[in-house]
Amino acid sequence: MGELYSKIIGGEEKIALVGLGYVGMPIAVEFAKHVNVIGFDINKAKIEAYKSGIDPTQEVGDEVIKQTSVEWTSDETKLKEAKFIIVAVPTPVNADTTPDLSPVIGSSEIVGRNLTKGSIVVYESTVYPGVTEEVCLPILEKESGLKCGADFKIGYSPERINPGDKVHRLPTIKKIVSGMDQESLEEIANVYKIVVEAGVHKASCIKVAEAAKVIENSQRDINIAFMNELSIIFNKMGIDTLEVLEAAGTKWNFLPFRPGLVGGHCIGIDPYYLTYRAEQFGYHSQIILSGRRINDDMGKYVAQQTVKQLIAADKSIKHAKVGCLGITFKEDCPDARNSKVDDILKELNEYGIKPIICDPVADAPDAKRFYGVDLVPIEKLKDLDCLIIAVSHKEFKELSDEDIAKMFKNEPNDKKVIIDVKGVRNKDLFRQEGYRYWRL
Repeated sequence: MGELYSKIIGGEEKIALVGLGYVGMPIAVEFAKHVNVIGFDINKAKIEAYKSGIDPTQEVGDEVIKQTSVEWTSDETKLKEAKFIIVAVPTPVNADTTPDLSPVIGSSEIVGRNLTKGSIVVYESTVYPGVTEEVCLPILEKESGLKCGADFKIGYSPERINPGDKVHRLPTIKKIVSGMDQESLEEIANVYKIVVEAGVHKASCIKVAEAAKVIENSQRDINIAFMNELSIIFNKMGIDTLEVLEAAGTKWNFLPFRPGLVGGHCIGIDPYYLTYRAEQFGYHSQIILSGRRINDDMGKYVAQQTVKQLIAADKSIKHAKVGCLGITFKEDCPDARNSKVDDILKELNEYGIKPIICDPVADAPDAKRFYGVDLVPIEKLKDLDCLIIAVSHKEFKELSDEDIAKMFKNEPNDKKVIIDVKGVRNKDLFRQEGYRYWRL
């Protein structure tokens, strides 16, 4: 097995990517600049989009997709042609926040059915420590009839791709790699070094690599939860949280986190994987779960503050016309799945408010499918009583104060409510003009 890396470099063996979403597709494209790559996904429509030169994720762009040498396929038997298989499928949670391992299990069955002797299978999906060896490995053995260690090897190398981020890309982020033994570790490290200019960190074992990934996002989640709690406290005191953070941030070791909605597939999900595993070992998490509770409630909190501001503006709640800028889980990214903006909308619905939503970046069919929302062009945001700036897309930041003023009804400014969730507008300017401006 020692020559696998050499054979990949020499064009004798192929790499395969299983799962071609926001993570898997950019990895496939990056590797294809250097070696032969098969890109597999069970979603035939997605494969057809890539074959047509369309990038629905906007991670690499249509031009790159048109030119890449990746062999796109939804035919699982093509995986037999690859000896180095990378699995990059999502790891969501169920409604009760327990891990939903069905994508990882399903992809392991597919890989197992098409596994050949001498292969290495590397998982990139975020999981709790133990999943690769205790859940995935037995499936690979069962489906393939091969023996792990003798016939094939496994490893784990967590993804660190940040959707929508054009600075921190696969080549520029140091990659954690791990293998089941020294030989597989060296092979996996060498293969990833083909594309990762920043280099690799060799973890001592697979469980260490799995744990490292799951705590990266848990740490971020806890820090944001602390900021959100501060925001709630300072709001009660009539103090502006972002001004407090700006002042505290002048100290060299103060961490620059800000309050906000925590959605997406990582920060809001990964901590539950860790706490679920901790429960199996008899430990009930305290800090991690309390942070999750705070962050999960922030959409509801923003909606309640919106209603309070409308009452203060002497508006009839039921008939209030509310516009919302943004539905995606983060700025400049079309991914609308697991967006906490939906929590704001749901809570407002409880009060009889049905906001109109504009998001030129979002995947419109996803917004409709997940939240039942029909997105409108920005010109439709007019005669508003309240504007919620929920996501700080570049296009929204570039709106002038005049553009925003035009969205409201023609009435005194103290009747107009602006809810600036991310604090992207000039607070002083709007308050001087007499608007009811609120931010986290």
